Amino acid sequence: MEREPVIRVRGLVTRFGTQVIHDGLDLDVERGEVLGVVGGSGTGKSVLMKEILGLIRPAAGRIEMLGRDTSTLKDNERVDLKARTGVLFQDGALFSSLSVAENVMVPLKEHTDLPRPLIKELARIKIDMAGLPSNAGPKLPSELSGGMKKRAGLARALALDPEILFLDEPTAGLDPIGAAAFDELIRNLQRSLGLTVFMVTHDLDSLTSICDRIAVLVDKRIKVGTLDALLRDNHPWIREYFHGPRGRAARRVEA
Repeated sequence: MEREPVIRVRGLVTRFGTQVIHDGLDLDVERGEVLGVVGGSGTGKSVLMKEILGLIRPAAGRIEMLGRDTSTLKDNERVDLKARTGVLFQDGALFSSLSVAENVMVPLKEHTDLPRPLIKELARIKIDMAGLPSNAGPKLPSELSGGMKKRAGLARALALDPEILFLDEPTAGLDPIGAAAFDELIRNLQRSLGLTVFMVTHDLDSLTSICDRIAVLVDKRIKVGTLDALLRDNHPWIREYFHGPRGRAARRVEA
C-alpha cells in the first residue's frame, strides 16, 4: 500500500531566460520517507527545493505541499504552511549577530505567542536534539565549527516541530566522521519525530545509508526509485554516478 504523498509536483517547468532547467518534471514525496535528490551540475536540485518552498516561482506546473496548491495560497495560509516545514540551507543561514539560542528562538517568536521563558526552554531542547553541547546556546555563529553551525541550523529548522524537513547539502564541507554522525542524527530524528525528509545531496554515503528512495534529475526531468532499482537503470549518467569508483566504495562501506 502506497504512503500518502505530502509533496506532489506535476508538469514543472523551470526557465531562466532561454535556458530550460526542468521541463515537465513530476515528483511525489511520500509521508515519512527520506528522499535524496541528486543530479549533475546545473540540473536544478536546489532550485527544485526552493520552488517547492515557494522561494522561486516556476514557469509552469503545479506544486502541492501537505494537500495545498502552493500557487493559490493566501498570505496567512502561506505562513501556516511555512510553520509546518523546516529548512536547513547549505551554509546554515544563521543570523550572525544572534546567538545560537536566539537563532533557534526566531521562528518560535514569529509563529507562536508563547511566553518568553517557554520559548527559551524550547530553544534549549531543540539545541540538545541537534546534538549540540549545552554551552553552545550563548555562542555566536562565528564561534562555531562548520559542523556545529549545521547543527545549529538544524535546531532552528526543528523549532516548530515541522512535518517536512528540507536539507540542502547537509554534509557538504564535513569530514567523513562528521558527515556520518550527521547522517545518523538525521535518520534518528526522522524515526523519532515521524519526519518526511527532502534532502538535496551529492554525498553517496548519505544516499546509501539513510535514504529510502533517491530522485535523480536527468534530461530535465526526474527518475525516482530505491537504490537497488537505480543500480539497474541504464541511463548513462545514473550508471556513471552509481557504478563509478565512489559509488562502489559507498556501497561497500554500507554493506
